[in-house]
Amino acid sequence: MKQSRQPIRSWFSAWILNSKTVVALIILLLVLLNLFMLSKLPWLWSPLKGVFTLLGVPIMLAGVGYYLINPLVDRLEAKFHVNRLVTIAVVFVVILGLLIWGVVSLIPVVQAQIVSLLDNWPRYWNHLEDFLTQWVPGSPFEALHKQLTDFNDEIANLLKGRGSDLVSTSLTSIAGVVSRVSTVLIALITAPFILFYLLKDGHQLPKYLAHFVPKRNRASFLRILTSVNRQVSNYIRGQLTVAFFVGAMFALGYWVIGLKFALLLGIVSGILNLIPYLGSFLAMIPAITVGAFVSPLMLVKVLIVFAIEQTLEGRVISPLVLGNTLAIHPVTIIFILLAAGKLFGVPGVILGIPGYAVIKVIVNEWFDWYRRHSDFDTDDAVDEQPASSSSEK
Repeated sequence: MKQSRQPIRSWFSAWILNSKTVVALIILLLVLLNLFMLSKLPWLWSPLKGVFTLLGVPIMLAGVGYYLINPLVDRLEAKFHVNRLVTIAVVFVVILGLLIWGVVSLIPVVQAQIVSLLDNWPRYWNHLEDFLTQWVPGSPFEALHKQLTDFNDEIANLLKGRGSDLVSTSLTSIAGVVSRVSTVLIALITAPFILFYLLKDGHQLPKYLAHFVPKRNRASFLRILTSVNRQVSNYIRGQLTVAFFVGAMFALGYWVIGLKFALLLGIVSGILNLIPYLGSFLAMIPAITVGAFVSPLMLVKVLIVFAIEQTLEGRVISPLVLGNTLAIHPVTIIFILLAAGKLFGVPGVILGIPGYAVIKVIVNEWFDWYRRHSDFDTDDAVDEQPASSSSEK
Protein backbone atom coordinates (compact mmCIF):
# COMPACT_ATOMS: atom_id res chain seq x y z
CA MET A 1 0.00 0.00 0.00
CA LYS A 2 1.44 3.31 -1.04
CA GLN A 3 1.84 5.95 1.59
CA SER A 4 0.54 9.42 0.87
CA ARG A 5 3.38 11.68 -0.10
CA GLN A 6 3.78 14.63 2.20
CA PRO A 7 4.54 18.01 0.66
CA ILE A 8 8.16 19.05 0.89
CA ARG A 9 8.34 22.19 3.01
CA SER A 10 11.34 24.48 2.93
CA TRP A 11 12.20 27.56 4.96
CA PHE A 12 11.29 29.70 1.94
CA SER A 13 7.80 28.23 1.84
CA ALA A 14 7.31 28.42 5.59
CA TRP A 15 8.67 31.92 6.22
CA ILE A 16 8.03 33.73 2.91
CA LEU A 17 5.20 32.22 0.87
CA ASN A 18 3.01 31.37 3.86
CA SER A 19 3.51 34.61 5.77
CA LYS A 20 0.67 37.09 5.40
CA THR A 21 2.91 40.00 6.38
CA VAL A 22 5.67 39.12 3.94
CA VAL A 23 3.25 38.54 1.07
CA ALA A 24 1.51 41.85 1.77
CA LEU A 25 4.87 43.66 1.80
CA ILE A 26 5.88 42.03 -1.49
CA ILE A 27 2.59 43.10 -3.10
CA LEU A 28 3.05 46.64 -1.74
CA LEU A 29 6.58 46.72 -3.11
CA LEU A 30 5.40 45.62 -6.56
CA VAL A 31 2.59 48.20 -6.56
CA LEU A 32 4.98 50.99 -5.57
CA LEU A 33 7.47 49.84 -8.19
CA ASN A 34 4.77 49.97 -10.88
CA LEU A 35 3.70 53.42 -9.74
CA PHE A 36 7.30 54.60 -9.83
CA MET A 37 7.76 53.30 -13.36
CA LEU A 38 4.50 54.91 -14.49
CA SER A 39 5.56 58.22 -12.95
CA LYS A 40 8.45 58.27 -15.44
CA LEU A 41 5.99 58.44 -18.32
CA PRO A 42 4.71 62.06 -18.35
CA TRP A 43 3.22 61.66 -21.82
CA LEU A 44 0.84 59.09 -20.32
CA TRP A 45 -0.18 61.06 -17.23
CA SER A 46 -0.66 64.51 -18.76
CA PRO A 47 -3.87 63.72 -20.70
CA LEU A 48 -5.18 61.59 -17.84
CA LYS A 49 -4.59 64.47 -15.42
CA GLY A 50 -6.52 66.83 -17.69
CA VAL A 51 -9.45 64.43 -17.95
CA PHE A 52 -9.50 63.85 -14.18
CA THR A 53 -9.37 67.61 -13.52
CA LEU A 54 -12.39 68.10 -15.74
CA LEU A 55 -14.48 65.08 -14.72
CA GLY A 56 -13.16 64.22 -11.26
CA VAL A 57 -15.16 66.82 -9.33
CA PRO A 58 -18.60 66.09 -10.90
CA ILE A 59 -18.06 62.34 -10.56
CA MET A 60 -17.13 62.70 -6.88
CA LEU A 61 -20.12 64.98 -6.23
CA ALA A 62 -22.42 62.56 -8.01
CA GLY A 63 -20.97 59.62 -6.08
CA VAL A 64 -21.52 61.30 -2.72
CA GLY A 65 -25.04 62.27 -3.77
CA TYR A 66 -25.73 58.71 -4.88
CA TYR A 67 -24.77 57.22 -1.52
CA LEU A 68 -26.92 59.79 0.28
CA ILE A 69 -30.03 59.67 -1.91
CA ASN A 70 -30.12 56.07 -3.16
CA PRO A 71 -31.42 54.56 0.14
CA LEU A 72 -34.24 57.12 0.16
CA VAL A 73 -35.16 56.36 -3.45
CA ASP A 74 -35.13 52.60 -2.76
CA ARG A 75 -37.42 52.98 0.27
CA LEU A 76 -39.87 55.27 -1.50
CA GLU A 77 -39.99 52.96 -4.51
CA ALA A 78 -40.60 49.88 -2.35
CA LYS A 79 -43.14 51.53 -0.04
CA PHE A 80 -45.33 53.37 -2.54
CA HIS A 81 -44.71 51.09 -5.56
CA VAL A 82 -44.05 54.07 -7.81
CA ASN A 83 -41.92 53.99 -10.94
CA ARG A 84 -38.26 54.62 -10.11
CA LEU A 85 -37.96 57.49 -12.58
CA VAL A 86 -40.93 59.26 -10.96
CA THR A 87 -39.43 58.72 -7.51
CA ILE A 88 -36.07 60.15 -8.60
CA ALA A 89 -37.79 63.14 -10.20
CA VAL A 90 -39.75 63.89 -6.99
CA VAL A 91 -36.59 63.64 -4.88
CA PHE A 92 -34.75 65.96 -7.26
CA VAL A 93 -37.55 68.55 -7.06
CA VAL A 94 -37.49 68.45 -3.26
CA ILE A 95 -33.71 68.81 -3.15
CA LEU A 96 -33.84 71.69 -5.63
CA GLY A 97 -36.43 73.43 -3.43
CA LEU A 98 -34.22 73.00 -0.36
CA LEU A 99 -31.21 74.37 -2.24
CA ILE A 100 -33.16 77.42 -3.39
CA TRP A 101 -34.37 78.00 0.17
CA GLY A 102 -30.81 77.70 1.49
CA VAL A 103 -29.46 80.13 -1.10
CA VAL A 104 -32.18 82.69 -0.40
CA SER A 105 -32.29 82.47 3.40
CA LEU A 106 -28.99 81.09 4.73
CA ILE A 107 -26.26 82.27 2.37
CA PRO A 108 -26.78 86.03 2.96
CA VAL A 109 -26.62 85.49 6.75
CA VAL A 110 -23.51 83.29 6.49
CA GLN A 111 -21.84 85.74 4.12
CA ALA A 112 -22.44 88.65 6.49
CA GLN A 113 -21.06 86.65 9.43
CA ILE A 114 -17.95 85.64 7.43
CA VAL A 115 -17.20 89.25 6.50
CA SER A 116 -17.70 90.43 10.07
CA LEU A 117 -15.58 87.63 11.54
CA LEU A 118 -12.68 88.26 9.13
CA ASP A 119 -12.78 92.00 9.84
CA ASN A 120 -12.68 91.51 13.60
CA TRP A 121 -10.44 88.45 13.74
CA PRO A 122 -7.17 90.36 14.59
CA ARG A 123 -8.86 92.01 17.58
CA TYR A 124 -10.29 88.68 18.74
CA TRP A 125 -6.93 86.94 18.45
CA ASN A 126 -4.99 89.66 20.25
CA HIS A 127 -7.53 89.64 23.05
CA LEU A 128 -7.20 85.85 23.36
CA GLU A 129 -3.42 86.19 23.63
CA ASP A 130 -3.77 88.80 26.38
CA PHE A 131 -6.33 86.63 28.16
CA LEU A 132 -4.06 83.57 28.10
CA THR A 133 -1.08 85.63 29.21
CA GLN A 134 -3.08 86.92 32.14
CA TRP A 135 -4.59 83.64 33.29
CA VAL A 136 -1.82 81.20 32.28
CA PRO A 137 1.45 82.97 33.08
CA GLY A 138 4.85 81.33 33.10
CA SER A 139 7.45 79.93 30.75
CA PRO A 140 5.42 76.89 29.52
CA PHE A 141 2.92 79.24 27.93
CA GLU A 142 5.56 81.33 26.19
CA ALA A 143 6.42 78.56 23.74
CA LEU A 144 2.72 77.88 23.11
CA HIS A 145 2.11 81.60 22.71
CA LYS A 146 4.83 81.83 20.07
CA GLN A 147 3.48 78.80 18.18
CA LEU A 148 -0.07 80.17 18.19
CA THR A 149 1.15 83.56 17.00
CA ASP A 150 3.17 82.01 14.18
CA PHE A 151 0.20 79.84 13.22
CA ASN A 152 -2.13 82.85 13.08
CA ASP A 153 0.41 84.87 11.05
CA GLU A 154 0.83 82.03 8.57
CA ILE A 155 -2.95 81.78 8.06
CA ALA A 156 -3.25 85.55 7.61
CA ASN A 157 -0.36 85.64 5.13
CA LEU A 158 -1.81 82.67 3.27
CA LEU A 159 -5.19 84.36 2.93
CA LYS A 160 -3.59 87.62 1.86
CA GLY A 161 -1.31 85.82 -0.60
CA ARG A 162 -4.18 83.85 -2.11
CA GLY A 163 -6.23 87.04 -2.40
CA SER A 164 -3.42 88.96 -4.09
CA ASP A 165 -2.71 86.03 -6.39
CA LEU A 166 -6.37 85.88 -7.32
CA VAL A 167 -6.46 89.59 -8.06
CA SER A 168 -3.28 89.48 -10.13
CA THR A 169 -4.51 86.44 -11.98
CA SER A 170 -7.80 88.17 -12.67
CA LEU A 171 -6.02 91.21 -14.05
CA THR A 172 -3.32 89.51 -16.06
CA SER A 173 -4.85 86.24 -17.14
CA ILE A 174 -8.49 86.40 -18.15
CA ALA A 175 -8.15 82.98 -19.74
CA GLY A 176 -7.22 81.45 -16.40
CA VAL A 177 -10.28 82.94 -14.71
CA VAL A 178 -12.54 81.78 -17.55
CA SER A 179 -11.04 78.30 -17.29
CA ARG A 180 -11.71 78.10 -13.55
CA VAL A 181 -15.24 79.41 -13.91
CA SER A 182 -15.95 76.99 -16.76
CA THR A 183 -14.63 74.07 -14.69
CA VAL A 184 -16.96 74.97 -11.82
CA LEU A 185 -19.90 75.40 -14.17
CA ILE A 186 -19.20 72.07 -15.87
CA ALA A 187 -19.10 70.37 -12.47
CA LEU A 188 -22.38 71.96 -11.35
CA ILE A 189 -24.13 71.15 -14.62
CA THR A 190 -22.89 67.60 -15.21
CA ALA A 191 -23.02 66.32 -11.61
CA PRO A 192 -26.86 66.20 -11.49
CA PHE A 193 -27.01 64.28 -14.79
CA ILE A 194 -24.41 61.77 -13.59
CA LEU A 195 -26.30 61.45 -10.30
CA PHE A 196 -29.58 60.84 -12.14
CA TYR A 197 -28.20 57.96 -14.17
CA LEU A 198 -26.43 56.52 -11.13
CA LEU A 199 -29.73 56.47 -9.25
CA LYS A 200 -31.50 54.99 -12.26
CA ASP A 201 -29.01 52.28 -13.29
CA GLY A 202 -26.42 52.19 -10.50
CA HIS A 203 -27.60 48.84 -9.12
CA GLN A 204 -26.80 47.23 -12.50
CA LEU A 205 -23.25 48.61 -12.65
CA PRO A 206 -21.53 45.72 -10.75
CA LYS A 207 -23.03 43.10 -13.08
CA TYR A 208 -22.05 45.19 -16.10
CA LEU A 209 -18.46 45.51 -14.91
CA ALA A 210 -18.34 41.77 -14.17
CA HIS A 211 -18.62 41.04 -17.90
CA PHE A 212 -15.05 42.35 -18.32
CA VAL A 213 -13.74 39.77 -15.83
CA PRO A 214 -13.15 36.08 -16.61
CA LYS A 215 -16.03 33.84 -15.58
CA ARG A 216 -14.01 31.98 -12.95
CA ASN A 217 -13.28 35.28 -11.15
CA ARG A 218 -16.69 36.95 -11.44
CA ALA A 219 -18.01 35.68 -8.12
CA SER A 220 -15.04 37.01 -6.16
CA PHE A 221 -15.10 40.24 -8.20
CA LEU A 222 -18.76 40.85 -7.34
CA ARG A 223 -18.05 40.00 -3.71
CA ILE A 224 -15.26 42.58 -3.60
CA LEU A 225 -17.44 45.23 -5.22
CA THR A 226 -20.24 44.51 -2.74
CA SER A 227 -17.90 44.80 0.24
CA VAL A 228 -16.27 47.96 -1.09
CA ASN A 229 -19.65 49.53 -1.84
CA ARG A 230 -20.91 48.70 1.64
CA GLN A 231 -17.80 50.13 3.33
CA VAL A 232 -17.76 53.35 1.31
CA SER A 233 -21.53 53.92 1.53
CA ASN A 234 -21.59 53.37 5.29
CA TYR A 235 -18.66 55.72 5.79
CA ILE A 236 -19.98 58.52 3.55
CA ARG A 237 -23.54 58.40 4.86
CA GLY A 238 -22.38 58.04 8.43
CA GLN A 239 -19.81 60.86 8.35
CA LEU A 240 -22.14 63.31 6.59
CA THR A 241 -25.01 62.49 8.93
CA VAL A 242 -22.83 62.91 12.01
CA ALA A 243 -21.38 66.15 10.57
CA PHE A 244 -24.90 67.52 10.03
CA PHE A 245 -25.95 66.79 13.61
CA VAL A 246 -22.67 68.17 14.98
CA GLY A 247 -23.10 71.41 13.04
CA ALA A 248 -26.73 71.71 14.17
CA MET A 249 -25.83 71.05 17.82
CA PHE A 250 -23.02 73.59 17.82
CA ALA A 251 -25.12 76.23 16.05
CA LEU A 252 -28.04 75.68 18.46
CA GLY A 253 -25.76 75.67 21.50
CA TYR A 254 -23.95 78.86 20.48
CA TRP A 255 -27.29 80.52 19.72
CA VAL A 256 -28.67 79.55 23.15
CA ILE A 257 -25.68 81.05 25.02
CA GLY A 258 -25.78 84.16 22.84
CA LEU A 259 -22.42 83.74 21.07
CA LYS A 260 -21.82 85.84 17.97
CA PHE A 261 -21.49 84.07 14.59
CA ALA A 262 -23.42 81.05 15.91
CA LEU A 263 -24.59 79.87 12.48
CA LEU A 264 -21.18 80.29 10.86
CA LEU A 265 -19.33 78.55 13.70
CA GLY A 266 -21.84 75.69 13.60
CA ILE A 267 -21.35 75.21 9.84
CA VAL A 268 -17.57 75.29 10.25
CA SER A 269 -17.81 72.72 13.05
CA GLY A 270 -19.91 70.41 10.88
CA ILE A 271 -17.50 70.65 7.94
CA LEU A 272 -14.41 70.10 10.09
CA ASN A 273 -16.09 67.12 11.75
CA LEU A 274 -15.52 65.23 8.48
CA ILE A 275 -11.95 64.91 9.83
CA PRO A 276 -12.32 62.17 12.48
CA TYR A 277 -11.14 62.89 16.04
CA LEU A 278 -9.46 66.18 15.12
CA GLY A 279 -12.20 68.18 13.39
CA SER A 280 -14.23 69.12 16.47
CA PHE A 281 -11.14 70.34 18.33
CA LEU A 282 -10.03 72.41 15.34
CA ALA A 283 -13.51 73.92 15.15
CA MET A 284 -13.23 75.03 18.78
CA ILE A 285 -10.38 77.47 18.02
CA PRO A 286 -12.56 80.23 16.49
CA ALA A 287 -15.34 79.63 19.04
CA ILE A 288 -12.94 79.92 21.98
CA THR A 289 -11.36 83.01 20.42
CA VAL A 290 -14.71 84.78 20.03
CA GLY A 291 -15.90 83.63 23.47
CA ALA A 292 -12.74 84.87 25.19
CA PHE A 293 -13.16 88.26 23.51
CA VAL A 294 -16.71 88.64 24.88
CA SER A 295 -16.05 87.69 28.50
CA PRO A 296 -14.59 84.92 30.69
CA LEU A 297 -18.16 83.81 31.43
CA MET A 298 -18.87 83.42 27.71
CA LEU A 299 -15.69 81.35 27.36
CA VAL A 300 -16.94 79.02 30.11
CA LYS A 301 -20.31 78.72 28.32
CA VAL A 302 -18.52 77.84 25.06
CA LEU A 303 -16.56 75.10 26.85
CA ILE A 304 -19.79 73.76 28.37
CA VAL A 305 -21.40 73.62 24.92
CA PHE A 306 -18.34 71.77 23.62
CA ALA A 307 -18.48 69.25 26.48
CA ILE A 308 -22.21 68.61 25.95
CA GLU A 309 -21.72 68.19 22.18
CA GLN A 310 -18.83 65.77 22.61
CA THR A 311 -20.84 63.71 25.10
CA LEU A 312 -23.88 63.49 22.81
CA GLU A 313 -21.76 62.78 19.75
CA GLY A 314 -19.64 60.10 21.42
CA ARG A 315 -22.39 58.38 23.42
CA VAL A 316 -25.47 58.73 21.21
CA ILE A 317 -25.00 59.98 17.63
CA SER A 318 -21.83 58.22 16.46
CA PRO A 319 -22.74 54.78 17.90
CA LEU A 320 -26.23 54.96 16.35
CA VAL A 321 -25.14 56.29 12.95
CA LEU A 322 -21.67 54.86 12.41
CA GLY A 323 -21.49 51.93 14.80
CA ASN A 324 -18.42 49.86 13.99
CA THR A 325 -18.97 49.42 10.27
CA LEU A 326 -15.37 50.03 9.22
CA ALA A 327 -13.81 47.90 11.99
CA ILE A 328 -10.71 50.12 12.08
CA HIS A 329 -8.88 50.71 15.36
CA PRO A 330 -8.75 54.38 16.48
CA VAL A 331 -4.94 54.30 16.58
CA THR A 332 -4.92 53.09 12.98
CA ILE A 333 -7.26 55.93 12.02
CA ILE A 334 -4.90 58.49 13.58
CA PHE A 335 -1.94 57.03 11.69
CA ILE A 336 -3.94 57.11 8.44
CA LEU A 337 -4.90 60.75 9.00
CA LEU A 338 -1.30 61.77 9.68
CA ALA A 339 0.16 59.86 6.73
CA ALA A 340 -2.57 60.81 4.24
CA GLY A 341 -2.47 64.44 5.34
CA LYS A 342 1.30 64.56 4.90
CA LEU A 343 1.17 62.94 1.46
CA PHE A 344 -1.98 64.41 -0.08
CA GLY A 345 -3.00 67.37 2.11
CA VAL A 346 -6.66 68.08 2.91
CA PRO A 347 -8.05 65.61 0.30
CA GLY A 348 -5.89 62.90 1.87
CA VAL A 349 -7.28 63.63 5.34
CA ILE A 350 -10.86 63.42 4.07
CA LEU A 351 -10.45 60.44 1.72
CA GLY A 352 -7.71 58.55 3.58
CA ILE A 353 -9.98 56.42 5.77
CA PRO A 354 -12.40 55.23 3.05
CA GLY A 355 -9.40 54.62 0.79
CA TYR A 356 -7.80 52.49 3.49
CA ALA A 357 -11.08 50.59 3.95
CA VAL A 358 -11.22 49.82 0.22
CA ILE A 359 -7.59 48.66 0.14
CA LYS A 360 -8.20 46.52 3.23
CA VAL A 361 -11.15 44.76 1.56
CA ILE A 362 -9.12 44.05 -1.60
CA VAL A 363 -6.07 42.79 0.32
CA ASN A 364 -8.18 40.52 2.56
CA GLU A 365 -9.99 39.08 -0.44
CA TRP A 366 -6.74 38.44 -2.27
CA PHE A 367 -5.12 36.79 0.76
CA ASP A 368 -8.15 34.55 1.26
CA TRP A 369 -7.76 33.44 -2.36
CA TYR A 370 -4.03 32.93 -1.84
CA ARG A 371 -4.60 30.86 1.31
CA ARG A 372 -7.14 28.64 -0.45
CA HIS A 373 -4.78 27.95 -3.35
CA SER A 374 -1.58 27.40 -1.36
CA ASP A 375 -0.42 25.22 1.51
CA PHE A 376 -0.77 28.08 3.99
CA ASP A 377 -2.86 26.07 6.46
CA THR A 378 -1.10 22.71 6.10
CA ASP A 379 1.17 23.05 9.13
CA ASP A 380 -1.39 21.62 11.52
CA ALA A 381 -2.23 18.78 9.17
CA VAL A 382 1.44 17.85 8.71
CA ASP A 383 2.12 18.05 12.43
CA GLU A 384 -0.93 16.00 13.36
CA GLN A 385 -0.32 13.21 10.84
CA PRO A 386 2.45 11.37 12.74
CA ALA A 387 0.34 11.43 15.91
CA SER A 388 -2.68 9.99 14.14
CA SER A 389 -0.59 7.29 12.46
CA SER A 390 1.03 6.31 15.75
CA SER A 391 -2.36 6.02 17.40
CA GLU A 392 -3.50 3.72 14.61
CA LYS A 393 -0.60 1.43 15.36
